[in-house]
Amino acid sequence: DEEGVLLDDGSKQPDLWGINLYPFEIGADWIEFDCLINIRPSQGNRSRGVEDESLRREIQRIVGKLVQAEPVP
Repeated sequence: DEEGVLLDDGSKQPDLWGINLYPFEIGADWIEFDCLINIRPSQGNRSRGVEDESLRREIQRIVGKLVQAEPVP
């Protein structure tokens, strides 16, 4: 649903990637790269995940700046 809002707001489809956030998880488990919008053969991504490691790191960097997750004690 958010994809449509972002597209209506001027975002470009090639720049949008789907993720799931688990703010109570620690380490790499707090972000999951699994979403139907990630299936993009034209961009070399043939799965629901984000296959490019450098792109995953960039997404983690950007999301990490926007979201601050605190671990549950």
